[in-house]
Amino acid sequence: MSKLEIKDNFYLDNEPFRIISGAVHYFRIVPQYWRDRLEKLKAMGANTVETYIPWNMHEPKKGRFVFDGMLDIRSFVLLAQELGLYVILRPSPYICAEWEFGGLPGWLLKEDGM
Repeated sequence: MSKLEIKDNFYLDNEPFRIISGAVHYFRIVPQYWRDRLEKLKAMGANTVETYIPWNMHEPKKGRFVFDGMLDIRSFVLLAQELGLYVILRPSPYICAEWEFGGLPGWLLKEDGM
């Protein structure tokens, strides 16, 4: 497993490393197009893909989790790895990304203390 360090620079396995990243939001793209989009990102010179993880899509109802189809983040990350890309995951609770309620699930508003 590689080791990423931050000193005066980023280092990957003790070698200076420049992160060249672009965003590809897996949850906005049907899985059949993930490879195409990641290959295009890599062709532009990126070595890293970053993506948010929208809580409201992965837990649409309290306690009900969804990780298939367009929400199969594991397959997305494995595909990026297969293509030689590093991945920066940006989990909720708040994700920006012009996303409804910032990615927070609507059911959260019914919780005590919210």
